[in-house]
Amino acid sequence: MPDREQPLSLWAIWWNAIQLLRPGFSRLRTFMWFVIAVAGLTVRVDLLGVTSIVRALNLRPRLYPKLLDHFHSSGIKLDRLSALWAQAALKLFPHLVRFNGRLVLVGDGIKAPKRGKKMPAVKLLHQQSESNTKPEYIMGHSMQAVGLLVHAAKSVFCVPLAVRIHEGLVWSNRDKRTLLDKMLGLLDILAIKVPFYFVADAYYAAGKMVRGLLEHGNHLVTRVKSNAVAYARATPKKGRKKKGRPRTYGEKTKLKSMLKDPKSMQQVASPVYGERGVTIQYRVCDLLWRPVGLLVRFVAVIHPTRGACILMCTDTTLCAVDIIRLYGLRFKIECSFKQAVRQIGSFAYHFWMKDMIPLLYRNGNQYLHRKSADYRTRVKRKIHAYHAFIQAGVVAQGLLQYLAVAAPKLVWESFGSWLRTIRPGIPPSEFVVANALRQTLPEFLMGTSKSNSLTKFIVDRQDIEEMRILRLVS
Repeated sequence: MPDREQPLSLWAIWWNAIQLLRPGFSRLRTFMWFVIAVAGLTVRVDLLGVTSIVRALNLRPRLYPKLLDHFHSSGIKLDRLSALWAQAALKLFPHLVRFNGRLVLVGDGIKAPKRGKKMPAVKLLHQQSESNTKPEYIMGHSMQAVGLLVHAAKSVFCVPLAVRIHEGLVWSNRDKRTLLDKMLGLLDILAIKVPFYFVADAYYAAGKMVRGLLEHGNHLVTRVKSNAVAYARATPKKGRKKKGRPRTYGEKTKLKSMLKDPKSMQQVASPVYGERGVTIQYRVCDLLWRPVGLLVRFVAVIHPTRGACILMCTDTTLCAVDIIRLYGLRFKIECSFKQAVRQIGSFAYHFWMKDMIPLLYRNGNQYLHRKSADYRTRVKRKIHAYHAFIQAGVVAQGLLQYLAVAAPKLVWESFGSWLRTIRPGIPPSEFVVANALRQTLPEFLMGTSKSNSLTKFIVDRQDIEEMRILRLVS
């Protein structure tokens, strides 16, 4: 009798998933170099740039310049690649977080410290954080990111979809776009056709953001500032109708007044992720918000330990408890950032521009509309390399999360070590999955796996380099 088909290994599952991104590259060779970069970011043990990828996969040192050239390659179609990864995430993860039949996307900004004097878009940045481990000002890249919330056993993951550098460069003195416009542009790049809730912090509580989302049938869930105001609907006056348009806005309400008289507020068990045995108080009110001129839902919340806040949702059909639960999940993108920085190294790139004008210390935006076309082209090429490296890190992190959700048993079987924190209902972390892949990497590179196309490509590249060098020597 024929042998039964062997189950797929972790690397085979990984390979089947990453092949969905092939249309994002103009050439097969460019795609295979991207696969090598993602594999290296997945299994490397240090975060020292491209050299760590070479060491992790045991590549010949002569292939280091080839990897550098890959990140600068025009064969990488970044916007197309980001859209393909978003579609792949919707297809790969079996249990997406949904409210009212809508997906949940989270967005936020992140600042990566960079001190290179010849790195475009590096500028002086202010860090708004209560942590005393962070300096108030740093030199670095300011980026915005979008992630997708998915269920993982009894937990929730934020799968990163795309990250872009949105500050530091001014290409035209006519460009009036703000960070809100660029975030909306990033959401458009992902091309997600399914309606969703976009959850973000108070910075994104702006009319421009609401109008941009509602235009495509999506909604915003956010927190508003304590000094925000809203209006009741104007009541029509009786008697003779006056000339002109009827009044739209009635009595003004200071939203912080909703927090007064806590005894009259409703009480409910906290729906915030991870909280047990906590009771919160809330009050709901639908009011007109002047930046958009529409009726939105405000929820004033008093938490016994975390204080008070006022949430806003543009979907007035969503209940208050779900709004609180949704905003509580926003913190998942912060967990995703932590893994990207400390485990994957998505922002640990060091591509310097040799012929760039050196930056001054505490430099601000770099204005390029008066520079030559050739100089602007070289700057765009370098920014493209940054984004290609970051997107490789995004895909690497997303694939680790996918393996944690799709094959947790296989991950633990391949882990090759012991952990005290193995808990039922909690999926393996990115660290655990990366270690499991690292343990099975020799088997994959030796070609014993069903999918050894990556191995064949690496060997072919190394053989080609050897042949070229032999020709030069002879």
